[in-house]
Amino acid sequence: MIIVMNGSATDAEIAAVVARIEAQGLMAHVSRGSERTVIGAVGQERGLEPAWFESMPGVARALRVVSDYRIVSREAQPEDSMVRIGDVAFGGAAPAWLGGCGHDWTRETLSAAAARIKAAGGRLLFAGRGGHDNPYRYRPMGAADLAALSEVAAEHGLVAVAELRDLRLLDVYLELQLGGLLLPPHCLRQVELLREVGRINKPVILQRNNRVRLGEWLLAAEHVAVGGNHRIILCDCGSEGEAAGLDVGELACLRRETHLPVMVAPVAAGGANSAPILAASALLAGACGVLMEMDAADMLNLQAVLEAMRGAASLRHAHG
Repeated sequence: MIIVMNGSATDAEIAAVVARIEAQGLMAHVSRGSERTVIGAVGQERGLEPAWFESMPGVARALRVVSDYRIVSREAQPEDSMVRIGDVAFGGAAPAWLGGCGHDWTRETLSAAAARIKAAGGRLLFAGRGGHDNPYRYRPMGAADLAALSEVAAEHGLVAVAELRDLRLLDVYLELQLGGLLLPPHCLRQVELLREVGRINKPVILQRNNRVRLGEWLLAAEHVAVGGNHRIILCDCGSEGEAAGLDVGELACLRRETHLPVMVAPVAAGGANSAPILAASALLAGACGVLMEMDAADMLNLQAVLEAMRGAASLRHAHG
């Protein structure tokens, strides 16, 4: 259930609604927007009636949310969310981006990527190991990889974002004080991993490809949000294979369903040559930023993507 407060609702009135929700054995999630506050009742709400809240001071209306993703839904929070990684805002007025290496990198290639990112005005460096179907090539990020990423990012004055596949390494991520976490598509079905990430106060990027339906993606985000972490960014990596690309229509549909910021990985979706077009199209469809795999794109392609992003942002601003 979602309870929408009046714009003039006081802290005491908000607290009274929270207390009534908690008295029913549910958890209250409070989202404070610039114009109004929205409170979500999380848990088994059978028997909970909207009328119980609509008569309370400061309440504008109460409504049931049919979908299973309540905290991250547009119904729960009509206004777009903004999530910061370091001093970079995803969901703000200007498009944001981060670059790095998503596959089989060495410290040298990661350092070269960091130098290109810094030269282009970037402030975030990510690293992952990618997924391999071949069991002899599969190697997730280990403690040594995380340490290397942290050191390279510090050397270039960047904030590090690391791929997380193994829950046992979460303590290492926290010890290194990395700026954010990135969960690859197959991790969206690992509920325990999602819940643990929900218990920490770190920005998390949830990646999705065409094997993951929109509903599954939002449910994964809900698992993180229920844990208490609402600093969630969605990242669409698009489809794979010969018809690789991004479905901007689906992206626009997603923006109607959730207030979470959505970014795209155009290189993963369609290759370095098509990255500028895909990035611009995604921004026009409502995306807030871009993730660039530097091991798949040279400096010329990076600059082309950034130019396309600026052009799309100007066009979107001109048309409201």
